[in-house]
Amino acid sequence: MYKKLKTILAVGVLSSVIGASAYADESQTPNKYAAEPVHEVEFYGNPSSTISGGVSVPGGSSYLYTSGTTPPVLNKDGTTVYERYGDTKTQAKGVLKNIENQLKEKGLTMNDVIYLRAYLVADPNKENKFDFKGWNEAYAEYFNNESNPVKTARSTVGVAGLVSEDWLIEVEAVAVYPNKHNQN
Repeated sequence: MYKKLKTILAVGVLSSVIGASAYADESQTPNKYAAEPVHEVEFYGNPSSTISGGVSVPGGSSYLYTSGTTPPVLNKDGTTVYERYGDTKTQAKGVLKNIENQLKEKGLTMNDVIYLRAYLVADPNKENKFDFKGWNEAYAEYFNNESNPVKTARSTVGVAGLVSEDWLIEVEAVAVYPNKHNQN
């Protein structure tokens, strides 16, 4: 019994020493990005991607967060999901238009959006698969294009369902109020 206890203690001490050494080594690894404050919103990531890998925002910035925005009704008397709300692309375009209108009410534009989180439901008319293509096509009409070169950071999550059985997508947006001060 004493020998087992001694072995357990020895293993515990040894693992603590190894853990402390590993922690000390990590603290000496320089950060990939300079530890300087940013003065304007900066997007970073793979230049060939349609979205950013991340966003740096200057300290003291003001944000606007939208709640989950849902698609508008196209035809309340429609007999199918597509007639009432449209496919994923149509719904996504309606959602992004609604977000654009919310931003406008607060003096912002889609150029001020830094992050989107989309929740997609599998489309029963597409073999119960998520229509990522439709979402990406709608996104491309609002972002990473000639009229708005912003490539937001973005997450797209497949979910089992949304509040309405007719909704195939719901989107949350985060925008940053622009800093009017010229940094140069």
